[in-house]
Amino acid sequence: MATDLHRPLINNHHILTIKDNNNHHQDSPQFATPTNQDSIFIDTHLENDHGLLKNDGFSHNPYGILGSNGFEVTGSTTTVDPFRNQTPKIVGVYHWIQRKGRPAPRDIAPIVVSNHVSYIDPIFFFYESSPTIVASESHDSMPFVGVIIRAMQVIYVNRFSYQSRKQAVNEIKRKASSVRFPRVLLFPEGTTTNGRQLISFQLGAFIPGYPIQPVVIRYPHVHFDQSWGHISLATLMFRMFMQFHNFMEVEYLPVISPSQHQKESAARFAEKTGKAMASALNVVQTNHSFADYALLSKAADAGRESYSPFMVEMAKVQKSCHLSSAEAVEFLETFLAMNPDSSGCVKYQDFIRVLRLKPSRLSKNIFGFIDVEKNGVITFKEFLVGSAHVLRLPLFQRACEVAFNESDEDKDQYLTMQQLGGSTSPAIPNMDTNEICALFDLFDTDGDGRISKDDFMTCLRKNPLLIAHFNHHFAHKDLNAGRSLDEMV
Repeated sequence: MATDLHRPLINNHHILTIKDNNNHHQDSPQFATPTNQDSIFIDTHLENDHGLLKNDGFSHNPYGILGSNGFEVTGSTTTVDPFRNQTPKIVGVYHWIQRKGRPAPRDIAPIVVSNHVSYIDPIFFFYESSPTIVASESHDSMPFVGVIIRAMQVIYVNRFSYQSRKQAVNEIKRKASSVRFPRVLLFPEGTTTNGRQLISFQLGAFIPGYPIQPVVIRYPHVHFDQSWGHISLATLMFRMFMQFHNFMEVEYLPVISPSQHQKESAARFAEKTGKAMASALNVVQTNHSFADYALLSKAADAGRESYSPFMVEMAKVQKSCHLSSAEAVEFLETFLAMNPDSSGCVKYQDFIRVLRLKPSRLSKNIFGFIDVEKNGVITFKEFLVGSAHVLRLPLFQRACEVAFNESDEDKDQYLTMQQLGGSTSPAIPNMDTNEICALFDLFDTDGDGRISKDDFMTCLRKNPLLIAHFNHHFAHKDLNAGRSLDEMV
């Protein structure tokens, strides 16, 4: 029986959640609530088979003092890899390009959006209509591809820069609003996929609010998958030239306009367009994003053979956790240092080794807080969402400042190794010199032999779970003191 790679291993309705003895706080962050009998609810006072404490309230929640009621990981890591090229082995030119529908006049649809499968996509559009294309800055230096997109009066954008994205949107508006310019072409997925599903759309094409013509591209094949997944451009081109016949289908869909009755949000406009394109392709649209490709690339650079455990449908995670792609990649770097097994899971000993913890009750509580499924190992999605949950707690920033000030006994704005050891000893007693030195090196991010406030804050932003080291400093302090009204709302 063939394996269905489009179905998750666990039903999407399975929701893993932690509650604190049914204590509900109206001012605490609220999350999705299980809605059917298939939901999994975790609330127990017992230890699991691995000897790790299961959550039984704030006594075992090391972040309860910061206002955390725990977190949940909805859905599950799926076996879907939207970036994988499916060609089993090396087995040109395009002899047949089948078109369906027609390009709309420029004055009706000044913006065109398409799914993105291969480097051939922009070449086809360049030949077909010579549009202005929006592309990543990184593409400019690529051989062959860079020449093509420069000829298309490219609008460059840096995906990781808010200012660059804002400038790109303004340029899209300017060129789409004037008939002096050709129509504007965007690939809203932001990267290439294998064409077997759509991934989430970025909003640059939809913010201007102009009518859009969606286009879908297919590459029918038997032996050779022409998608540009996580393989090199040289390999892809070589395989293409080894193929006697290459096929391409291009379908122009009806123009989609934003609602005329009220100003439609860019997100709603993108969702409507995505549904039309997914329906035409007969595929689903997942919550993967370009950030998942960044995670995939990091896992590949680390020599991992399987990438799917590290792709977490980042569009959903970014929306719920307000986490940037760069932050997610940093968390993956930390997780990969924990030596995950072939299924992408990390054990307790490797977890505490990388975070410079030692076996203790606090270490077990931190691990248990992240181990939502309570099976003695943690996945990257659990680690990512749990770390982001702590990082985004309203009291986290204030807690970091209090922790540094309380640890800095001589008030010289620097921590010595002795001061750090003394400050953390109530949480993890009996740390020897080597263990304190290892923790000190983690906090001393610039390696100058002392911990400045910037070092301290940088380390805790990269490793937010370590704030639990300093909980004893917060027990008799009002962490809301000194916070502005805007911060508390």
